[in-house]
Amino acid sequence: MENQIIEESESPTEPQSWPVLNAVERRVLGVLIEKAKTTPDAYPLTLNSLITGSNQKSNRDPVMFLDDAAIEAVMPNLKGQGYVQQIMGSGRVDKYRHNLYEAWRVNKVELAILGELLLRGAQSLGDLRGRASRMEPIPDLDQLRTHLKGLVSRGLVVYLTPEERRGAMVTHGFGSPKEIEESVAAVAHLTSDAAPAPLGHRESGPRGMTALPPDLMQRIESLEQRLAEAEKKLDQLSATVLGG
Repeated sequence: MENQIIEESESPTEPQSWPVLNAVERRVLGVLIEKAKTTPDAYPLTLNSLITGSNQKSNRDPVMFLDDAAIEAVMPNLKGQGYVQQIMGSGRVDKYRHNLYEAWRVNKVELAILGELLLRGAQSLGDLRGRASRMEPIPDLDQLRTHLKGLVSRGLVVYLTPEERRGAMVTHGFGSPKEIEESVAAVAHLTSDAAPAPLGHRESGPRGMTALPPDLMQRIESLEQRLAEAEKKLDQLSATVLGG
């Protein structure tokens, strides 16, 4: 279960320098955050569940194809940072849980925001609010901005565009300075004064992804939700079998 004490405390606001995490480390932490909130009955995660979550096609960008060696290779650093704890689960199977409430001193909504950024990378405030709300409710953009204020002041989140700009974009603060600079440059290029693309073909993010028609997006989101539910049932079944 998630730590409830740190969740309810107020987050500190002092600036801090955070370690650079590689893509696999970010994915592992993002999955642990997500699964602790969305499938608590199957959490902590076995190595197999962590691999499945890391390679999941929904709610991930980019999609990865990691194996047990790739996951195990990043565990020493994550455990050394105090971010991940390895425990013995039922059936004598090793499992993994995060210690991020303690390590980052964040509340439950702030951790959901960070988890979403670790899973998908840079995104607009509108997309972030909608996606993070599947883990913790964020009623509107004003509420999101309130939560982001403390995260930005501590360096856990970075604005890639002016904060007050419509469609402002943010990312997590665990990339290298060069990576952050490249993200800022990519967003600036996509939001320059170039002629707007035809409706349905506008770039919508730092990777130049094409915006799809609303009805198709709705169908994709519905399929992703059904897939997430199926994966939740699979995780629960796996936990039952291993526990038995």
